[in-house]
Amino acid sequence: MLVGCEKSLSTVHPAGPAASVIATLWWVLLIGATLIFLFVAGLIVWAWRRPPGEVSERRFVVWLGLAFPITVLVALLGYGLVVGERLLPRAGPEVVEVRAEARQWEWRFGYADAPGRETENLLHIPAARPVDVAITSIDVIHSFWVPRLAGKLDAVPGHVNVLRIEADRPGRYEGLSAEFNGVGYRDHRFTVIAHDAEGWQTFLQGETP
Repeated sequence: MLVGCEKSLSTVHPAGPAASVIATLWWVLLIGATLIFLFVAGLIVWAWRRPPGEVSERRFVVWLGLAFPITVLVALLGYGLVVGERLLPRAGPEVVEVRAEARQWEWRFGYADAPGRETENLLHIPAARPVDVAITSIDVIHSFWVPRLAGKLDAVPGHVNVLRIEADRPGRYEGLSAEFNGVGYRDHRFTVIAHDAEGWQTFLQGETP
């Protein structure tokens, strides 16, 4: 349980816009589920203790058996559509494009702004700019996940999936492959380094920031 509180891989300590949306969704679902649980538990206690004949069973079934769950499901559907729309990658002049290629057991990253430049298990990005990661695999299915920057997306052989990530500020952010794919998957990790503007330009020029 203490390992789950580690901030470097915590979805409830977001460090970017997409991660903030996901963290808010998590809190909304947790609070909503808790309130519904307490409401249902209260109804069960009330049903045991109420005098017989006080409430029409038909009204109880219609309002709490149909109207209430339908309202909750419609609200969840609407909220989910809004969240999904906010997470979609969109083109723009500030968008940086990188490539993430998974294999057993490493990640290789390439950069559209630095042709020929490649790094292993270390992804460099500029801070405060959206980054589209084109994710693929050369062997089996892996999963690209940087919990503090965005949700996770599968790396599928022969297919490219695009994930939008963004870091609010410069720093180091831990990532991992969140898909079981063999004996070494537990150590299939990588690090994202978000640079300030000067550091990013230094990296693109082939120097160590």
